[in-house]
Amino acid sequence: MRTIEHWIGGKLTPGTSTRHGTVWNPATGQPQAQVVLATRRDVDNAVRVAADAFAEWSQSSLSARTKVLFAFRELVNARMDELAEIISDEHGKVVSDARGEVRRGLDVVEFACGIPQLLKGDYSDQVSTGVDVFSFREPLGVVAGIAPFNFPVMVPMWMYPIGISCGNTFVLKPSERDPSASLLVARLWAEAGLPDGVFNVVHGDAESVDALLDHPDVAAVSFVGSTPVARHIHARATATGKRVQALGGAKNHAIVIPDADLDFASDHLMAAAFGSAGERCMAISAAVAVGAGADALVEVVRQKASAIRVGPGRDAASEMGPVVTQAAKDRIVGLIDSGERSGARIAVDGRGLVVPGHESGFFVGPTVIDQVTPEMEVYREEIFGPVLCVLRADDVDSAIRLINANSYGNGTAIFTSSGEIARRFQRSVKVGMIGINVPIPVPMAYYSFGGWKDSLFGERHIHGPEGVSFYTRAKVVTTRWPNVEHATGASYHFPTAV
Repeated sequence: MRTIEHWIGGKLTPGTSTRHGTVWNPATGQPQAQVVLATRRDVDNAVRVAADAFAEWSQSSLSARTKVLFAFRELVNARMDELAEIISDEHGKVVSDARGEVRRGLDVVEFACGIPQLLKGDYSDQVSTGVDVFSFREPLGVVAGIAPFNFPVMVPMWMYPIGISCGNTFVLKPSERDPSASLLVARLWAEAGLPDGVFNVVHGDAESVDALLDHPDVAAVSFVGSTPVARHIHARATATGKRVQALGGAKNHAIVIPDADLDFASDHLMAAAFGSAGERCMAISAAVAVGAGADALVEVVRQKASAIRVGPGRDAASEMGPVVTQAAKDRIVGLIDSGERSGARIAVDGRGLVVPGHESGFFVGPTVIDQVTPEMEVYREEIFGPVLCVLRADDVDSAIRLINANSYGNGTAIFTSSGEIARRFQRSVKVGMIGINVPIPVPMAYYSFGGWKDSLFGERHIHGPEGVSFYTRAKVVTTRWPNVEHATGASYHFPTAV
C-alpha cells in the first residue's frame, strides 16, 4: 500500500510521525493508501521553510509572480482529467463532477493572474502644500489553508492562488481523507517555476491543525468545513493575533413558489440536492414548498430522484457516486432514521442501496423526506449527504421566516416567475449567497464567497476582492520634499492641511 507524504521545500518528505490515516476507495470500501499525519515538529519545519522563502518571494516583481501563475494555470488545465480521476478515486464523486470542480478552481487562478491590477494602490497629489499621499498593499508572511474533503482541489484553489500571488508563502493542510490531489498540485507549482518553499503541503488531523493555529510565524488562516471546527479555528487563531476566515456549515433552502415551472425547478433541485452525493456546502438540503403545489412538487421530485443512476465515480454512466467514508454513510443513515422516527414520511428511501459489483462501497441512494418540520433533528443537523427534506409553508413570507430562523446563512434559492417575489426574497433573507432560479449560487471568482450567521466566522469572505484584502495589509505613505531655502518651521499644534 502506498504512503502519501508531505511536500515541504519543493520535495516529498516523510516527516517525523509514526501515525498514519487510511485513505479509502469509497466505491469499493477498500483502503488504497496510508497518509502520514504530521506532528508539531513537521508543522514547524514547513512553516520555517515557508518563512525562509517569504524573504525572496515577497520581494519578487508582479511580472515574475504572474509569469508563474500563467504557467501554473496552463499546467492545471492540461492535467485536469488526471486531477479529476484522483478526486473521484479518493472522494467518490463522479469524474465529470470532479472535472467541474477543477474548472471552478481554475477560475480563481485566472483571477489571481490579474493581481497587478488588483494590487494597485492610490495616489493623491498635493493634499497639502508640497505634500503627497499614496497607499499600497503588502503581503502578510506565511499563511495557512485548512481544506475540507468535499472539494480537495477547488476549495484550496480559493485560497493559495490569491495568497501566493499577493506575495505570501503558503502551507496547505488538505483533508486526510483525500490528500493525493494536493501533491499533484504541488508538483505543478514546481513545474510552473514557483520557488521551493512558497507552496507546502502538510497532511494531518487535529494535531497539525492546532499546530498551525498556535504557530507564531503563521500570519493568517483560511478554513472551510463544519461549523464546530470553524468556531474552534476562529477562536484559537484569533487568540494568537492571526487573521482568520473560517467558513462553516450550511442548511441551504430552496423555496418553490406555485408560479414556478415545476419541471425546471425539480430538475435543478435534483442536481443541487444529489450532485456529489450531497457533499457540498452549497447543496440544497431543504426544499420549502409554498402553497397548494406541495404535493405535486413532492411527486415529481420522487419520480426523478428514483431514476438517478448511482454507481462508482469512474463509471461514465453514474450520475451520483458514494459518500466519502463508512462513518459518513452511517451518520447519514442515522439522520434518515431519526426523521422517520419523528414522523416525517420517507418518499424515496436510499438506505440499503447496494450497487452490484461494489457491495462494500459507501453508497447511500437519493433520499427524499416529506413533511419535515423545523423541530426535527434531520432538519436541524447538516446532513452532508444525498438527502432532500421537504417542508411546507403557506406563503412566501412564512418561507422567508423559516429560512431566517435557521442558524445557518450560507446559500439559498427561490424558484419563481415573479420578479416582485424574487426581489422581496433577496432583500429579506438573512443569507450571504442567493440564487434566483439558480439553486447553487456559487459566485464567480471575481466576486467573494461566504455566508452569514453560523456559516462564517471572521470578517472577510473567501476569494475575489475580499480574498485580496485578506491576504494583504495596507501602507499609507505621506511624503514631502521641501525646498530647504524656503522651508518653514515646524509647529507644535496638530498638523492640518494648508
